[in-house]
Amino acid sequence: MNGFVLGGVSSGVGKTVATLSIVQALEDAGYAVQPAKAGPDFIDPSHHEAIAGRPSRTLDLWLEGEDGLRRNYRRGEGDICVVEGVMGLYDGDGSSTAMVAEALDLPVVLVVDAKAGMESVAATALGFEKYAATIGRDIDVAGVVAQRAHGGRHEQGIRDALPDDLEYFGRIPPNDDLEIPDRHLGLEMGDEAALPREALREAAESLEAERLAAVAREPPAPERSAEGKAKPVDATVAVASDAAFCFRYPATIERFRERAEVATFSPLAGDPVPDCDGVYLPGGYPELHADALESTDTLSELGELASEGLPVLGECGGLMAMSRSLTTAEGERHEMGGILPADVEMHDRYQALDHVELEALDGTLTAAAGETIRGHEFHYSSADVDGDARFAFETVRGDGIDGEHDGLTEYESLGTYVHVHPESGAFDRFLERLDG
Repeated sequence: MNGFVLGGVSSGVGKTVATLSIVQALEDAGYAVQPAKAGPDFIDPSHHEAIAGRPSRTLDLWLEGEDGLRRNYRRGEGDICVVEGVMGLYDGDGSSTAMVAEALDLPVVLVVDAKAGMESVAATALGFEKYAATIGRDIDVAGVVAQRAHGGRHEQGIRDALPDDLEYFGRIPPNDDLEIPDRHLGLEMGDEAALPREALREAAESLEAERLAAVAREPPAPERSAEGKAKPVDATVAVASDAAFCFRYPATIERFRERAEVATFSPLAGDPVPDCDGVYLPGGYPELHADALESTDTLSELGELASEGLPVLGECGGLMAMSRSLTTAEGERHEMGGILPADVEMHDRYQALDHVELEALDGTLTAAAGETIRGHEFHYSSADVDGDARFAFETVRGDGIDGEHDGLTEYESLGTYVHVHPESGAFDRFLERLDG
């Protein structure tokens, strides 16, 4: 599957809107498009899926490693893969957009905000192309998409100013309908605020779909492709799935289904916990649904089952739901599952945002003693933990729960602020702990 990377000159330049417009343009031209996201984000991929109709692939060097990155890319389906970058092209030391593009040997199409420039757009693009050599990276900047650019003289001025080796791939015209609402953690989810097709098709008409298709190329194969050879386990995993627990990588669910039986349930709807050998509570927005979660019996049932030895693995929002209580930013306190000896409180500013590395202090659901796993944290909450609480991990990099540790453990359960990808091996170890 050929592909290219959309790299921004900065955060907030409109990469997501450009990605969705390009997906629409390529689909209108007859191509089957596989969306992907550089970086660990869950929200942008939900918008990709809403438009492309297939799950977006997560491509993060820190979370997956180079071979895992290439394997996850190859899990995609379609004619062309459009990879939305993270932040600005060169920003980030764990897995920048440039690092992902280099690892996959994919060309970069630069998204430049052109609302107040013409020749300056060309100067910016040229600077981004030349900068790669100064930092020793092999980055192929193929050309630009002009975000928020008008037609006529404005567009022609950008075209004329671009050097011969930088191609003009079109523009995204200014349009209030091409604005996605945001909140803490980022944009609203794709199933809440999908962009209107009519506006995307209008933008698509100003893009050069065939030129974009022509510049795409195929990444090198991974050195190791034996991920699917792990033996099935005799276990059923129950996965929480609703608006409160919506941050999960497609590859995680795929990995569960490859090796075990999977049952889904909705704590928001008050579903009973399925008959299972272990439970996975992904991240999401329990703080937006705390009243509903408190009013159903699902979390209290989960707490009882955990106290009887059922392993529960919670990530970020899952950790919050496993705590005794969750206090919203407005000061409203809600009872949660009561599995972990902690009380969680929401804040107006984020409390942690980084790629993370954890070292297991003892054997736990996702790691053996002494093993390290890599992940990502981004949360607006903090956890007030009992003095005798037990932590599963020491933070080598990142903040975790108390600045030095992460992974609260109680009974056979584990709650962590860190999201991990299945390429880390963490979910395989979880499944193997559940096996008969």
